[in-house]
Amino acid sequence: MSLGKEVRNFRESYNLYTLDESEVSASPFIQFENWFAQAVESGVKEPNAMSLATAFEGRPSVRVVLLKGFDERGFVFFTNYESRKAQDIIKNPHAAVVFFWGDLHRQIHIEGVVEKVSATESDEYYASRDRGSRIGAWASAQSQILPDRETLETKVAEAEARFEGLEDIPRPENWGGFRIKPVYMEFWQGRVSRLHDRIAYILQEGETWKIVRKSP
Repeated sequence: MSLGKEVRNFRESYNLYTLDESEVSASPFIQFENWFAQAVESGVKEPNAMSLATAFEGRPSVRVVLLKGFDERGFVFFTNYESRKAQDIIKNPHAAVVFFWGDLHRQIHIEGVVEKVSATESDEYYASRDRGSRIGAWASAQSQILPDRETLETKVAEAEARFEGLEDIPRPENWGGFRIKPVYMEFWQGRVSRLHDRIAYILQEGETWKIVRKSP
């Protein structure tokens, strides 16, 4: 475990950009869109990858999921509704996500209330997926214990046979989207000597946003 002793010595100098209250948009959604566009233009790999944190009965759980849409209503991702994350959300509809774009020395932290998207939205996104992913949604009982890989491959083969010759594969009822409706959004810009810029948007009554600077 020699690397365990060395991990404290891994350091990155954050000195690319600055962030000031006078520079950000009045809307956190526009600010997110601006930063997301810059991440895409800069070639960040999978800029839509976000760490999703959920909790049930005081036990936190986190995993990386992919953002599939956003607007002023919130941030959307899709999953099996019987998965661990979905069951956490159904029992406790509060979650947080973090986007980390190391190449830009940036991260965005979002907290909010989670709700299912409409069946129409889930249908539209499911229909846009490649055939293999649509088959996979039928074959995988996400988060459930598997005895071996072969069992999963058998289920995939069964689903393939079930929908053989059918291009319009229906969406499973237990698969769909969630929307995180933010109440807090924080934009973090790495700075020299760990004196980072942190600009936060806090949702107020009347659906207005208060912008504050936070200490690093």
